[in-house]
Amino acid sequence: MTGDGNGSTLPAGHFDQVYEESADPYGFTTRWYERRKYALSVAMLPAERYRRAFEPACSIGVLTAQLAPRCEALLSCDGAAAAVAAARTRTAGLPQVTVEQRRLPGDWPADRGPFDLIVLSELLYYFGDEDLARTVGLAVGTLAADGTLLAVHWRRPVSFHPQTGDQAHAALAARPELTVVADYREPDFLAQVYQRVPV
Repeated sequence: MTGDGNGSTLPAGHFDQVYEESADPYGFTTRWYERRKYALSVAMLPAERYRRAFEPACSIGVLTAQLAPRCEALLSCDGAAAAVAAARTRTAGLPQVTVEQRRLPGDWPADRGPFDLIVLSELLYYFGDEDLARTVGLAVGTLAADGTLLAVHWRRPVSFHPQTGDQAHAALAARPELTVVADYREPDFLAQVYQRVPV
C-alpha cells in the first residue's frame, strides 16, 4: 500500500542507480514544477540571512545554489556519490557551501550543529517509521533555539515510498518543540516552515 508507513527505508543502492541512469533524474534543472517549487520554498524562509544551515538530500545542488546567498555557512549532503559530485561542481564558486556524502539518518552531522536553518526537501517520505522518527528527532535536536526548519514534500502517492508527504509532515507537526509559522499547500506539494520553541 502506498505511504502506509510500514515500509522500510529505501536502500542506498536505489539512489545510486537513479543517478547512474540520469545526471538529472528528477528534472531539477528542466521542469517548471521544480523551478517554481524552489522559488516558493526559498521565498518562505522568514529571515534574510542564516548563520549556519544544513540541507540533507541536496541531490545535484540546484536548491543548494539558491539557498547559499542566504547563508553564511551551508552544509549540504547526499547519499549518492554522483549527486554529491554534481552538487560540488554546481556550487564550486560558492565558498560558504560544503557538500559531503552522508547517508541518513546514521550520518546526521550532530557535531556540526546547532543549525539555525535546516531544509528537509523531498527527503522524509523515503524513510520507514523508525528512521523517520529518528531523522525528525535529529533535526529537532540540532535545530538552534528559534531556528527555522523548512519542509517541502510531494503529496501524490508513490508506490515505493514508505510514507506520503503528508505523513512526513505529520511527524514534524507532532513534535512539541516545533510550531508552524508558514504553510503553503496545493495538490502536488506541501511546504511548511517550522520554528523551534521552548517546551
